[in-house]
Parts: sequence; structure tokens; C-alpha cells
Amino acid sequence: MQRILKIARREFVETAKTKTFIIGVLMAPVIIGAIIFFTSRIAGDKAGPRPPIQVAVTDLSKQLAENFEISFDDYNKGNPNRQFLLQHLDAQQDANAVQIQGKTRLRNDKLDAYVVLDQDILEGPGKIRFYTHKPKPTDFDAYLTIENLFRKAVENRRYQIEKLDQDLIAKLRYVPIERVEIGSADDKEQIQTPIQGIVNMMVPFFFMYLIFLGMVGTGQQMLGSIIEEKGSRIIEVLLSAVSPFQLMAGKILGLAGIGITVMALWFAAAYAAACWQGLNVGVTPQLMVYFVIYYILGFLFFSAVLTGIGSVCNTIKETQSLMMPVMLISIIPMIAWFKLVQSPNGTMARVLSFVPPVTPMVMVLRLASGADVWFVEIGASILLLAVAVLVVTWAAAKIFRTGILMYGKKPGFFEILRWLRQS
Repeated sequence: MQRILKIARREFVETAKTKTFIIGVLMAPVIIGAIIFFTSRIAGDKAGPRPPIQVAVTDLSKQLAENFEISFDDYNKGNPNRQFLLQHLDAQQDANAVQIQGKTRLRNDKLDAYVVLDQDILEGPGKIRFYTHKPKPTDFDAYLTIENLFRKAVENRRYQIEKLDQDLIAKLRYVPIERVEIGSADDKEQIQTPIQGIVNMMVPFFFMYLIFLGMVGTGQQMLGSIIEEKGSRIIEVLLSAVSPFQLMAGKILGLAGIGITVMALWFAAAYAAACWQGLNVGVTPQLMVYFVIYYILGFLFFSAVLTGIGSVCNTIKETQSLMMPVMLISIIPMIAWFKLVQSPNGTMARVLSFVPPVTPMVMVLRLASGADVWFVEIGASILLLAVAVLVVTWAAAKIFRTGILMYGKKPGFFEILRWLRQS
């Protein structure tokens, strides 16, 4: 055990004193603070200026021209830097010819949007037809605004036809909502701002992403360390003093310490930045205990896998093909995180909680989302992950013992299986 701890200390010190690690640690609080600061500022800022957008409309009902002008004028007065320039293409005789003309102008980039309203739009099932040509992603929000302006104009005209008071309808429809989060005491209440709602949604993702960074990022340092020492033949000198298992265990423990250090610094920086901006992240001591447990087990699992991969390869390039399946499985929670947050006790979340490669990320995401996760599920997932760590570590140790001293051609799959069957 003493030799394992010496190797772990050496691995920790050698990694911690590199310029890359030091710069990363120092920059982490600055980056996280900047992200939270600018996110809160952007959420409250109005959109910047945009070139005027040319919009043409053909009203086949011939009753809405005045309503369109009012809707667009009101919008342009409130948004002088984001104008919508409206022009009418009236269908005097041949409606089809006018629509062809409008679509032609749209294709020739003389218009940004062309709108056609059916003849029975006011009193029947008519539609608003919104035409665009090669729409730009940057104009998506503008198109939604234009659609709402036309929809509002149609609504107002319908009110006029039915002789309904628009101001009265607006008054009746307006219901202000104030979101308030209460604390443990009556005098601790806080009004939730829009940015607070975003934070509440992103906190589970942040915890899951920390687990991902700790497992994958620090685990890849393990891979690079093994490849470097194997290529420079330093590994042979180390194995003359310690056993292959002691060397592997020491490396894993040393980099586990690096991972915990990085995770602590990132979390402290994020928590301090959130408090600085007056945001409530709702982190409980129980959540932090589970985070540490799942991170350690997840890192041990992932590091053992990477240790086995690194021992049978001679260069970083050779590891890429073996790393691909591992990475594809690891990013599943990253892709499905929004669905998992919305349904933390759903079937998909529960199934992924018992798939060892992604168990740490999924369980931390579920716990951070505030869901009432059954304690039996938590205990079973930890037990399953611990067993998986033992199995993978045993397999990695057998592969590491043989593969770490092999050079030249990379062993095949069946040869690796033969190593595992050996006593």
C-alpha cells in the first residue's frame, strides 16, 4: 500500500506542477464568473440593431389593410432599430398572378417574407400562409414576430366585426404572475427572476457536466501519461521497483486526487459567482455527498478502462479507435440531459441509472434536479457501480500486466481475451 501511495503522490505532483494544469486552475474561476455575469446581462438586454426586413402581404379578404398598418406601425415605433417594412400586393383581378409575382420577388431577394391571407380568414377556416426563401437562422426570431403581428391584426379585425371592446378584452386577458420561492422561514421569500429560472434548469446539467469533465478529462490525462511513459521506456524502470497492479493503482489514485481538486475549484468558483449575482443554486450537503461518491466511483471505472486501453497501445493515435465506443456511451446523458431533467423518474432516466458507464452522470443529474429519487435506487446504483469498478479494475489489471511491456503491433481482441483467461 505504501508503494501505491508513493506512486499516487508522484502522479499528483507531476500533473499539478505542469503549466497547463496551473493555468487551467487559475482561469477556471475567471471563466465561470464571466459566463454567469454575461448570461445575467444578456438575459436583461434588448436585442441589438438589425437591418430592415422587407415584408409583402396579399390580403384576399380585402378587409385587413388598416389593421396591418396599425400593427406594424406600433411595432416599428417601439423598435426603431429593428424595423419591418410592409408593402401590399393587392389581388385586384387574378389572385394567382399576384401570388406568383410575390413569390418571384421573394426568390429574387427583393423580399424577405411574403404573406398571403385566405379570403375566408375572418369568418371561416382560412389560413395565414407565410412564405420564405432560404431563411437565415439569424432571422428566425424576426419571422416569429412577423407572424404574431399578422395574427394580432386578424384578431383585432375579428373583434371589430363582432363589436367587442378590444381594451376590455385585453384587460380581462391580462393576468400578472409573480413567481416567489419561499425559504424555511416566513420572512425568507425571494421573487424569481427569468435568469433564476434558467439557473434552476442548468444546475443539474452543471453537476452532470462536472462529473463528465472529471471522468473524461482527467481520465485522458491517465491515458496520455501511460502512453508517454511506455514510449520513453520509463515504465520499465518503474516496474523494476513496483508490481504492475501497484503502478496502475497508484496512477489512478493520484489522478483521482487531481480530479477532486479540479472539481472542488470549479464548483467553488461557480457557487461564488452565482452568489455574487444573487442567484440561488439550491445545493444541499446531501447532494454534495452523493456527488463525491458518484464522482469517485465513476472516475475509478473510467480510469480503469482507459488504463487497459493505454497499456495495449503505443501511440495516442492507436487509442482513438478503442476510445470511440467508450466516448459514444459517455455522451448519451449529455445529449438527453433536457429530457432527463424534465422526467428524472421516467423510464429512460431509471434505465440509464443502472448502466455503469453513465450511472454517475445520470444519478447526479436526477438528484440535482430536486426529484424525489427512491433511496433504494440510490443504494442499488452505488452498489452496482462499485461492483462494476471491481470487475473492470480486475480486467484492466490483467491487461495492464501483459500489455504494458508489449511494443510494436497492437494486440487483437482475441489475444486480449486470452490474457483475461490466464491466471
